[in-house]
Amino acid sequence: MACLLCGSIAYDTIMVFRDRFRNHILPDQIHILNVAFLVPDMRREFGGCAGNIAYNLRLLGEQPLIMATVGEDYQPYAYRLERLKLAQTHIRQVKDTFTAQAFITTDLDDNQITAFHPGAMSHSHLNRVSDAKDVTLGIVAPDGRQGMLEHANQFHQAGIPFIFDPGQGMPMFSGEELLEFVRQADYVAVNDYEARLLEEKTNRSAVELASMVQALIVTQGAEGSLIHAGGKTHRIPSAKPQTVLDPTGCGDAYRAGLLYGIAHGFDWPTTGRLASLMGAIKIASRGGQNHQVTRDEIAARFKEAFATSIW
Repeated sequence: MACLLCGSIAYDTIMVFRDRFRNHILPDQIHILNVAFLVPDMRREFGGCAGNIAYNLRLLGEQPLIMATVGEDYQPYAYRLERLKLAQTHIRQVKDTFTAQAFITTDLDDNQITAFHPGAMSHSHLNRVSDAKDVTLGIVAPDGRQGMLEHANQFHQAGIPFIFDPGQGMPMFSGEELLEFVRQADYVAVNDYEARLLEEKTNRSAVELASMVQALIVTQGAEGSLIHAGGKTHRIPSAKPQTVLDPTGCGDAYRAGLLYGIAHGFDWPTTGRLASLMGAIKIASRGGQNHQVTRDEIAARFKEAFATSIW
């Protein structure tokens, strides 16, 4: 499978405050807020949509191509991709920038305060889809605004089918821009909240949006997902996770399953179930890239969850 993943490479720094934010923030003093939280627990995770999707495709035995921009602090991620045997041919290092990164502080009530620095991600438009050869399928995942616009157009102009996955990048675009993404894409993947926002911003119903693409995929967390394709709606059940630990990266794991199923010609019920299973496997581990399973284990889990074989 020659699959090109256009999206972010990022570091996630997660810190735990062993108290509750509300005990240290005075509501009547919000206008002069000045607080500091001691965070004795901290970990740094490898993340970013393109990185996470590539990791999950690698678990499925694939060799996807990552197209992303990174900063001068990229080396630890480079070592990781090298160990995973993932090509870095289309990862561009941008001078005088940091790799995109999120700094997340969580309290004992699971409230979060997050700061996100886009860094090199803002230069994603420097990469061009045509730089990657023999690509047969792609995805435009959250990335720099201009990069997402240009990569979608480049996929479309080259006749390469791709998934449009706006994710957290949706607020960057107007309704008309989002509508143009849908017109260019072959598939659109969103969660249920993003689906409602997409309908509102484009002034199009889910049925109208689905009619513009081969499939509109809407994930619904523990409720499973819906795949609107060919005038039908396929209701995909969720796979039961071994434990629920961390949802970070579950959407990316699901999209890896979608890409695999599309590339290998699976029908939509099978593709959706594989995607659901990948999300369930991920949610049992912290971070976006710490779950470890073999293809045989994925096949066994699939048969256990859905009473049928995947390959």
